[in-house]
Amino acid sequence: MKEFTIRLERESERREVENLVREAFWNVYRPGCLEHYVMHTLRNDEAFIPELNFVMETEDGLIGQAMCMRTEIQLDRGGVLPIMTLGPIGILPAFKRQGYGKALLDFVLDKATAMGFGAVCFEGNIDFYGKSGFVLASTYSIRYHGFEGDAPFFLCKELQKGYLDNVSGEYATPKGYFVNENECEEFDKLFPPKEKQVLPGQLW
Repeated sequence: MKEFTIRLERESERREVENLVREAFWNVYRPGCLEHYVMHTLRNDEAFIPELNFVMETEDGLIGQAMCMRTEIQLDRGGVLPIMTLGPIGILPAFKRQGYGKALLDFVLDKATAMGFGAVCFEGNIDFYGKSGFVLASTYSIRYHGFEGDAPFFLCKELQKGYLDNVSGEYATPKGYFVNENECEEFDKLFPPKEKQVLPGQLW
């Protein structure tokens, strides 16, 4: 694992970071991907947290990124509980499974904790994110909107001890993450051509 630096994304490198995200997610969850366009639109979302919008850099250049958004849990007793979510968070394919992703994630979580965020919920693979202390959100009696039972992809981590004590409620993915696929197709034309492939393990 090479030495790396994690720093805030610069406005001048936004397109480069979007291309990084495109490379990281291309053909992973679907033929092609939407994540680079999601990132492009989320930067203008009122829930976007610019202080938690990071890139990871080595002597090879930018190899990873992570961005975070403010969101909330709708409490069963009424009211809402402010939390955060994260993503896209991506590492270039050539640098995956080498520890960079965990290092980036842990850095982001430390910064979020220092900023006073109490908890983070998002969709991910427990086998990977469990290494950074994530558990199924159902552990904290937090449900995923529109899903019956425990959602195996819906994860949570308490950042401030006791923040989720006596909490039960429902989480819905922030609307900013849902983009128009036709608009994404147009946006994708700004990048080098890549072949979309249907591969085993894709979700859509």
